[in-house]
Amino acid sequence: MPMQQVAYTLTEFVSAQANVERVTTLLEVEPEIVDPPEVVEKYGDNFNPKRENWEHITGDIEFENVTFHYPDSDINIFENFSLKIKAGACIAIVGETGAGKSTMVNLVCRFFEPNGGRILVDGRDIKERSQLWLHSNLGYVLQNPHLFSGTVKENIRYGRLDATDDEIFEAARLVSAHEIITKLEKGYETDVGEGGSKLSTGQKQLISLARAVLADPRIFILDEATSSIDTETEQLVQNAISVALENRTSFLIAHRLSTIRKADLILVVNDGKIVERGTHAELMKMRTQYYNLYTRQFEEEIKV
Repeated sequence: MPMQQVAYTLTEFVSAQANVERVTTLLEVEPEIVDPPEVVEKYGDNFNPKRENWEHITGDIEFENVTFHYPDSDINIFENFSLKIKAGACIAIVGETGAGKSTMVNLVCRFFEPNGGRILVDGRDIKERSQLWLHSNLGYVLQNPHLFSGTVKENIRYGRLDATDDEIFEAARLVSAHEIITKLEKGYETDVGEGGSKLSTGQKQLISLARAVLADPRIFILDEATSSIDTETEQLVQNAISVALENRTSFLIAHRLSTIRKADLILVVNDGKIVERGTHAELMKMRTQYYNLYTRQFEEEIKV
């Protein structure tokens, strides 16, 4: 038995060493995108933000002759691409799986920087302001929302740590999550489990939307937010999304095309390039790629 305990302890040490090495390697990675010294001096950095110097964001976004390719490729996804997006507009991005729908969003979020041209927010290059300023004005709802271990209330409050309970309840009401939450065993004090394991996908999605609304972002991004939920819950989430996007500049990465018919502009992506753009009615009249995608999906839903 003592030898078994020694062997067990040694195994734990080896496993812990591997984990420490992974964490250390991650912490030592130098970021590829950094703010220049003059920006840090005015706006601060992630650890010491100078919020008193942060300008209010309206939500006007402009791609000005943008050329971009990912670091591991020489193929341009955007080449002299220009697009003006007015504050409050809804932009839908559609295409086959793996077509490159997330590229535009990655650039707007400044997860990557263009190889040429500029991206402007409210008329100024995003490089002229801090990353924290930009990210603090972004709301991002993923296809598979992640919840942290803790209560429903704590997960919603993560959107804005200084929010009061009343503000949390109001955010939940805005996205139609309040009634669902109050029906849980302990209401807002219900433990969601690691990664939200104790809740359904629809419940997690609504809580994630409430968290994003609480942060009150001026730019909202939804990455196929309804593709992993059942049809019954989809309508509830769609209504919540309509409220969440009101008066905000928004980008919808869409899987179910029926959910983006009211978008102000639809961009069709194929092989990493934008091949069509227009409203739903305009693209349907063209009877090309968007028309084929839409009709094929509609026929598949009818069969189901």
